[in-house]
Amino acid sequence: MENKQQGSLAGFLVPSVIGIVLFMIPVQYEGSWTIVVKIIADMISGAIGDYLPALCVGIVTLSAILGIIFLSKPNFIATYPIVANTFSTTAIWVVIRILGAVFIWLTYLGIDKENPDSTIGLITSGDNGGFVLNDLLSVLVVIFLLAGLLLPLLLDFGLLEFIGAMLTKVMRPLFTIPGRAAVDCITSWIGDGTLGVMLTANQYEGGYYSKREAAIISTTFSAVSITFSIVVLAQVDLMEYFGLYYLLICAIGIVCALILPRIPPLSLKKDEYLVEGKAMGESLPEGYSTSFQYGIALARERVAEHGGLKQFMEGAFKNAAGMWFGVLPVVMCIGTLALVLANHTTIFDTLGLPFLPLLQLLDVPQAEAVSKTMIVGFTDMFTPSVLAAGTITSPMAKFIVAVISVTQLIYLSEVGGLILGSKIPVNLAELFILFLERTIISLAIAAPVAHMFFTN
Repeated sequence: MENKQQGSLAGFLVPSVIGIVLFMIPVQYEGSWTIVVKIIADMISGAIGDYLPALCVGIVTLSAILGIIFLSKPNFIATYPIVANTFSTTAIWVVIRILGAVFIWLTYLGIDKENPDSTIGLITSGDNGGFVLNDLLSVLVVIFLLAGLLLPLLLDFGLLEFIGAMLTKVMRPLFTIPGRAAVDCITSWIGDGTLGVMLTANQYEGGYYSKREAAIISTTFSAVSITFSIVVLAQVDLMEYFGLYYLLICAIGIVCALILPRIPPLSLKKDEYLVEGKAMGESLPEGYSTSFQYGIALARERVAEHGGLKQFMEGAFKNAAGMWFGVLPVVMCIGTLALVLANHTTIFDTLGLPFLPLLQLLDVPQAEAVSKTMIVGFTDMFTPSVLAAGTITSPMAKFIVAVISVTQLIYLSEVGGLILGSKIPVNLAELFILFLERTIISLAIAAPVAHMFFTN
């Protein structure tokens, strides 16, 4: 009996520790802090980088073709559940996959990319489709593969059950979500927001999060990584303020996490599960005196239920395939369209005008120029800091833009596209409302703090 218990404990500890080392422990590499999975992804990208755009073209094209085929519900759909789960979708998402395939082929072939005045050139230029294909998809395709293959180390061997039991008393009263969501947040914060969304989507589909919880966690706790925050601040040439900058980002993130779950649209989501009976209870059952003891017991139970290497590999390939064929086409389609609007129309300038009175009330310098960056962050997180670097001279204003662009969190070229491409129950309109709510809360905090450390 003792050997069996010890084996169960080892079955929890060994894969969980490996997963923590890969995804959650920051390491210094080539002068900057990152995580091991990102280092491995960068190595793979460096070795086969020239082939990654072609790989992305193949993935997005196959996604569109099989999406069309699976609309007719062919007879073999029940034979291969992983294939069915990956390619079965609704008509609107098939249209998005088809548009993604059209955009990626036009971009890959470079049709009219030097003529941005033409319709096709708008799509294929380096600032639009070219950026999405070469700078986003070519990075995401490797991260998705590694994360898909390795995330089961965090998901399947009891780590989430253990942390959930330990942190429920903190996460539930403060943020109205299970304790296990702390893993999603830490993974996003140290690694990458896309990893947090992937983890959340996986847990929602497995029945461990309700609709409400998955919506809250993906839009509130899929935080921006430390690495990307550094990139944004460096873009506006204010790295000497990084300590203040990151502390402010964390503070705003906590405030948003306290407020947003309690107001629409997140407060309107139902506590309904895709799979019933998987979610953890909130209180200690009889026989357990501490949360630690209960967490260990839950972790061992999860290990005992695990189907071994076969289940591990099935879960890994299901995760990777879902992200490759379900999300990359969405990012290509929505990301490209969003960047076209941002770079070649005045729509975001116009949408930013309602923020002008608030910016003036908060005494933000160069308020008109800052207002133009407020909504453009919905398309891509990096774009506001690029605009600020080129059009804003006030250090205070640039600092505020850098903070807001990160705390807005939801942007279509990556995190927003991932959420829309997953089964997480948040639609485009809700994403935009959440983006606006985060923007207003962030401004109300960031501007007064900036006034304490900067002069106009």
